[in-house]
Amino acid sequence: MKQNKSYFFQSWLIVVIAIVSFIGFKSFLPKKLFPDASINNKNIVVDSLMLEAVAEAGNLSEEDTLTNKTISFVSNPLGIKFSSEKFEQYKGYQYLIPFFEKLYQLETNKKGKARIAYFGDSMTDGDLIVQDVRTQFQSIFGGEGVGFVNISSESAASRGSVIHEFSPNWKSQSYLKTKSPLRSFGVNGAVFFAKDTANPTWVKYKAGRNRFSTTLNNPTLFYGSSKNKKGMLRQVIGKDTIYKKLSPNAILNTTQIGNSVNKVKVNFINADSIPFYGFNFDDGKGIHVDNFSSRGNSGLPLGSFNIDLMNAFQQKLGYDLIILQFGTNVLNYGSLNYSWYERKMTSVVNHIKKCFPGAAILIITTADKSTKYDMQMKSDSAVAPLIMAQKRYAVKSEAGLVNLYTLMGGDGSMVKWVENVPAKANKDYTHFNHRGAKEIAKLIYKQIDTGYIEYKRLRALAKQKKQPKTKVLDSVPVTKDTLNE
Repeated sequence: MKQNKSYFFQSWLIVVIAIVSFIGFKSFLPKKLFPDASINNKNIVVDSLMLEAVAEAGNLSEEDTLTNKTISFVSNPLGIKFSSEKFEQYKGYQYLIPFFEKLYQLETNKKGKARIAYFGDSMTDGDLIVQDVRTQFQSIFGGEGVGFVNISSESAASRGSVIHEFSPNWKSQSYLKTKSPLRSFGVNGAVFFAKDTANPTWVKYKAGRNRFSTTLNNPTLFYGSSKNKKGMLRQVIGKDTIYKKLSPNAILNTTQIGNSVNKVKVNFINADSIPFYGFNFDDGKGIHVDNFSSRGNSGLPLGSFNIDLMNAFQQKLGYDLIILQFGTNVLNYGSLNYSWYERKMTSVVNHIKKCFPGAAILIITTADKSTKYDMQMKSDSAVAPLIMAQKRYAVKSEAGLVNLYTLMGGDGSMVKWVENVPAKANKDYTHFNHRGAKEIAKLIYKQIDTGYIEYKRLRALAKQKKQPKTKVLDSVPVTKDTLNE
């Protein structure tokens, strides 16, 4: 028995020594070896294109020729030119002039329409941020409708701006997971096929409670070309059953299934092999904002868009501004050198310009993200170099820029947003909650509006300069001689 007690105390002594040694050597171990247990990265997925880009880049780096540069602009055809900018404060309003002009026409003439495609990652999942940006624009410039919505979506259950349900027998392909899709991806980065099964294939939408989106305006189905000419849509409205024949003849086709309704359910009959993209809901006037979010997206997959198909979407939807908000999934890939991302995204932005001719481009940088260093949550060391790369490819590709990191407070700001009472960000120290997303939307809209206000001022000055000057004749004294002439 005494021998057993001896072994017992020896074992406890070893445990105590191990704990003391662990605490002693801990300070010499890598700083990020001890992540916060509350951090949950299950929603962060790295797309394969990013991994390939990292592998291709190796240790290549580019000479820095922009950091201390002053960016100057050339006047547009109306004679409007924004002031030169230092790289550090770059916003690139000059490149948003086509969009600003659309806003000006909406505001002054109370007619026409404008449209924004908002591409993002998990930051905009469930219509977070985007739904509030949409509301901000529509409250000033008019327009009703939630915009373009997928056939099926992994975030449907968490989205409140539209209630979205669908049958389980849809086959979906996304540009994040499929390199060689059966048919080209739609503007939402996905393509859907109705499986030919015994069970019906359907999709159902119901208007949400968000301001300006309480009605499903002019529900219109978008789909591609197919040799299948037997496809039909079936709707049950009250006691009536309505059938509509699909005509998949062109590269992109549309079928409107009603006017303004509160909810709609559509069954797809004999529709296998027809590529479907989604439904659009808008009232055809004012401004509309489409949310094309994809969890795990680095932004690189947008380079796989088929130009001809995107040109067709541009013809039907008419985008005036393309917003790209990425970065969450690019942080911490293993190095602080983001020259590979800068090069790839410069190509992506130039590709998008070909896809959506005439549309202005706005880059929104990554937000702050916190990681545990020396038992304390601080801004991740990868945030600053990534933002530098995003700013560089915005300048190189002649796009506008919103520095979200700066807007939310800069270094250490994510910790403040998480610890704020009430909290404005989640405990993963990466994503905003609904409260924070609403505030972020206001900050983004405010910067765009600041540029728009300056645009109106410059536009008025340019108009004054172009007005012909009235020639004033010299006054002649009135005399008897002049009266007699």
